[in-house]
Amino acid sequence: MASVLNIAGYQFVHLDDPAALRDSLEATAGQCNLKGTILLAHEGINLFLAGSTEGIASFLQGLRCDSRLKDLTVKKSWSEKPPFRKLRVRVKREIIRMNHPTIRPELGRAVAVDAITLKRWLSAGQDDFGRPLVMLDTRNDFEVEAGQFRGAMTLNIQKFSEFPQAIEPLREELRGKAVVSYCTGGIRCEKAALYMNALGMTDHWQLDGGILKYFETVGGTYFEGHCTVFDERRALDSALAAQTERANELSGPNLAAQCSD
Repeated sequence: MASVLNIAGYQFVHLDDPAALRDSLEATAGQCNLKGTILLAHEGINLFLAGSTEGIASFLQGLRCDSRLKDLTVKKSWSEKPPFRKLRVRVKREIIRMNHPTIRPELGRAVAVDAITLKRWLSAGQDDFGRPLVMLDTRNDFEVEAGQFRGAMTLNIQKFSEFPQAIEPLREELRGKAVVSYCTGGIRCEKAALYMNALGMTDHWQLDGGILKYFETVGGTYFEGHCTVFDERRALDSALAAQTERANELSGPNLAAQCSD
């Protein structure tokens, strides 16, 4: 029976001293017997953690006592054992690397669409204004191979920092269409959508909470395959259950090392 609670979440918010926060969170997560990864940068926090229900609840309660992080939300799933071997808390330059310092989601996010609305748009093939719908996958190519939204536009990128170069030639092709960018949990979509704003692109949204929130809210309708995750489960189906067979196929890339790319 699945008794281990897994959470994934992020928040773009300015952190003056991520190193000091690292020490505090590492101590708290250790006391709660959690395993996983917490990434910190001046632009915010990105975390993937597993533990008991009580341990996770205690950690999140403490985390949200910090007024900067009180609005952090998480996606939840369950497993029979922790999909992480140890706890790592790291300070990085970016919690999701794009290499474009002018893109600062901690100052304000781009417009998002929720899972229920997106499912309705997917059923209609257009948004509420009649514009043709395009699902834009911002993930790496090995993730796309595991599964994607039906008919999605993919970019053939090896890492997220290649997104700016990949999207720029598509500006004219996407003009006049309702573009919804998506990723695993929403973090890459935040920066992707802001970068498209900077290019002067209009009529686009980020999928709020990414694929995992979509699965949690409406199931797997219009999604084909599985969603790659950055832990030892490797891939989840639309019921947020680990897919062992698919995990073996994805054993090549070091997914945990790529959780910020």
